[in-house]
Amino acid sequence: MSQNKINIVSLGCSKNLVDTELLMKQLDANQFEVTCEEENSDAKTIIINTCGFIGDAKEESVDTILQYVEAKKDGRINKLFVMGCLSERYREQLKEEIPEVDHYFGKFDWKAMVNELNKNYIPDFKNLRVVTTPKHFAYLKISEGCNRSCSYCAIPIITGKHTSRPIEDILEEARNLVSEGVKELLVIAQDLSYYGYDLYDESKLAELVEELSKIEELEWIKLHYAYPTQFPFGILKLMRENPKVCRYLDIALQHSSDNMLKLMRRGIDREKTIDLIKQIREEVPGITLRTTMLVGHPGETEADMEDLKSFVQEMKFERLGVFPYSNEEDTYAAINYEDNIPEEEKERRKEEIMLIQQDISMEANKKRLGEEMKVVIDRKEGDYYYGRTEFDSYEVDPEVLIAAENGELKIGAYYNVEITDCEDYDLFGMVK
Repeated sequence: MSQNKINIVSLGCSKNLVDTELLMKQLDANQFEVTCEEENSDAKTIIINTCGFIGDAKEESVDTILQYVEAKKDGRINKLFVMGCLSERYREQLKEEIPEVDHYFGKFDWKAMVNELNKNYIPDFKNLRVVTTPKHFAYLKISEGCNRSCSYCAIPIITGKHTSRPIEDILEEARNLVSEGVKELLVIAQDLSYYGYDLYDESKLAELVEELSKIEELEWIKLHYAYPTQFPFGILKLMRENPKVCRYLDIALQHSSDNMLKLMRRGIDREKTIDLIKQIREEVPGITLRTTMLVGHPGETEADMEDLKSFVQEMKFERLGVFPYSNEEDTYAAINYEDNIPEEEKERRKEEIMLIQQDISMEANKKRLGEEMKVVIDRKEGDYYYGRTEFDSYEVDPEVLIAAENGELKIGAYYNVEITDCEDYDLFGMVK
């Protein structure tokens, strides 16, 4: 019955998706028929989980809200609720500018939405979720917020100070996920490096990951979004010695030049950054490092760009993304610097770095030719199965393509695959 059906539109990052999945479990337990981003849904109630991180994300969130406002005006839906980062930060402005929304909730008060729907939030279900990713993997959020003071970032303004989840809560949620068929956990936080300091007065990331690895049916654990300062070196021994902890690390570095690192308030310099990368590679032979760079930040000169290009070329990160600077109100950069680099120039600088990375990626892929690798199958599309190695995370990294004509494979299963060919980013292989 469409009146009892709720469709949730989840925008933004994987951390947002976890909130969506927690809400879905509560709604499901309260006898709603709940779907996530169902196309052509006949649901009469829509919930939009918004993103408010950078300009493009905010624009997408507002456009999505307006799209469903029109659906409400046309009588296709009855109720429209908005939650998440955008409404956490701009709730009063949104109420004024888009009053057609029935109720705005912030990022942390979405539990009240259950009450708004005349149902009760169930505390016993706090660590239970409806997994919306392919059933063999799930994101596992271990903290909220951030204590860093990077010049460009609005996350601390939106989510507040770093708040670690207790280890026992995380383990309970992980065991629940694995009992439902999850074999890979993508551990996420805005700042993995700070995990534990607020609760236990010391880093507890290594201890947490070691406990997660003891869950018997779990195959892989991947770590996302470490910060270079206060880096949790204890995790490296686990990566090197524990087969369940993937030799993969997502560590956002943002820049290389001392000038930019200072302007960005990153708390680290070029020399220490290089020392950190070298130590990680020395302690975990064969590790794949993913990082992101930010170009076009106020004060970035051509000399800074040359520094960054040489750094990327020298470090040869296996995975790298680049973002043009977005001037976010109330951030340190927005208050103290002038955003005077044109958008076209920011994009040009982005493309310049990505062209360098394209060659680095191809070079790394060629080294894989003939190698036998463990691959998990995520989906079948057209004539190929698409999978990932331990060195690749979902959606953001390259994939391994396996021709379907060579035999039927099971989604979510792991296979030994010989790499037979490659492109700039993706690999091709055959099951052994």
